[in-house]
Amino acid sequence: MVERYAYVTFETMKGFTVHISILVAVLLLSISSCKKDSFITSPNALLRTSVDTLHYDTVFTSVGSITQSFKIFNANDQKLRLSNVQLMGGSASFFKINVDGVPGTVFSDIEINANDSIYVFATVNINPNAANLPFIVQDSIRISYNGNTTFVQLDALGQNAHFFRNRRITTDSTWTNNLPYVILGSVTVDSAKTLTINKGCRIYFHADAPMIVNGTLKAVGDKNDADRIKFNGDRLDEPYKNFPASWPGIYFNTSSKDNLMQYCIIQNAYQGTIVQNQASLSSNPKLTLQETILDNIYDVAVGGSNTTIDARNCLISNSGYNVYLTAGGTYNFNHCTMASYGNNYLPHKYPVFTLSNVAGSSLTLPLSCTVRNSIIYGEGGLAEDEMVINKQGTTAFAATFDNLLYKMKNADPAAATFTGTKLKYSSSVSLFDSIDAGNRFFNFRLSSTSPCLNKGANTGLLFDLDGNNRNVGLPDLGCYEKQ
Repeated sequence: MVERYAYVTFETMKGFTVHISILVAVLLLSISSCKKDSFITSPNALLRTSVDTLHYDTVFTSVGSITQSFKIFNANDQKLRLSNVQLMGGSASFFKINVDGVPGTVFSDIEINANDSIYVFATVNINPNAANLPFIVQDSIRISYNGNTTFVQLDALGQNAHFFRNRRITTDSTWTNNLPYVILGSVTVDSAKTLTINKGCRIYFHADAPMIVNGTLKAVGDKNDADRIKFNGDRLDEPYKNFPASWPGIYFNTSSKDNLMQYCIIQNAYQGTIVQNQASLSSNPKLTLQETILDNIYDVAVGGSNTTIDARNCLISNSGYNVYLTAGGTYNFNHCTMASYGNNYLPHKYPVFTLSNVAGSSLTLPLSCTVRNSIIYGEGGLAEDEMVINKQGTTAFAATFDNLLYKMKNADPAAATFTGTKLKYSSSVSLFDSIDAGNRFFNFRLSSTSPCLNKGANTGLLFDLDGNNRNVGLPDLGCYEKQ
């Protein structure tokens, strides 16, 4: 009986256990099903997209249409409701979208099942022969859910141009002016290679696109505006076309050498030309700037660190730091105008000209700098002294200013030597031809009463930034000769 009772009890208990297991499984399945059918409303809900940007890189030669897609993933174990998916450019956009099989520009209350996804298709239709198009056509898709917002960016090529994305110059190369150049990502000149840019070229840089020169850059234009070489951001529409810091700038790294930029215009960059350490001694400056304009640069327009720069007939205007030279080096400026006026886009906070031999907290390097026949001036800003000379240690330091108009409220820097004509600016006279900082109009040619007229020394330089003849007797100070 005991054995039989034990057997019956075991069977009974086993049967009871089986019934409980089935019941628990049914309950769990029911709970799981209910959970997957419910919506997650927490702002911490997980959502991701398969890309953050759709790039349309085809160089169009005629009207065409290209479609790309991405996925929106619901990474939660409950349903997710997208309150809104919207093409921000609306019906006027060059882009058209289709969300989960439905075309339109605005979509509301889109449901995505737990651990599932939906497709978004984006089509662009552009005629790049239309000259009024921007070089980069842009839009975005906004995705809103549970109080959160994320975007997927869209960009396509607009006007016909040479489009380079993360381009490396690995052989000696020449750019001609048959079409503009649009740089996406970056362009890098490899060591021991030369990039030659012909007169009249227009190079437009996207917001993430620096020019990095490890080899040599030869950019030689001519005095006519159509023949000057222009470096600018790729946003040419209002108001973006006048924004400083719209692209990174041009960087000459340690291995770079023998760079020449003549009749160039560099505008609206974060930094202008930044020249790093000299790799080895050379008879040529690492960077030669001739008849070149650097304007509306957010940070440093002409920067050097333990290197060599030679500049003549250059206008370096309206920048965070017009000229900033540190960690020693050899620098020569002849007939240059360095001037900044505070304006709505770029307040004048810092001195126009800074010179230092300091490379680190305890390291100073030899420095030699000569500034001749030049103007160092600023207005409408915080700087009282537009020239700062910082000499430390006992290493060789020679800072010579020969025939100069400059703005200083305090005493002249003790480490600087002044020779020839020395003019401290007086606000009672007109310096430049026409300045209207409120409307961002700046003509840095000299006025008819400017104190800079006939105050220079003849250094053999026969023409000015405009290509006009200079006075063979006593030339004017600055980059322009009064005609």
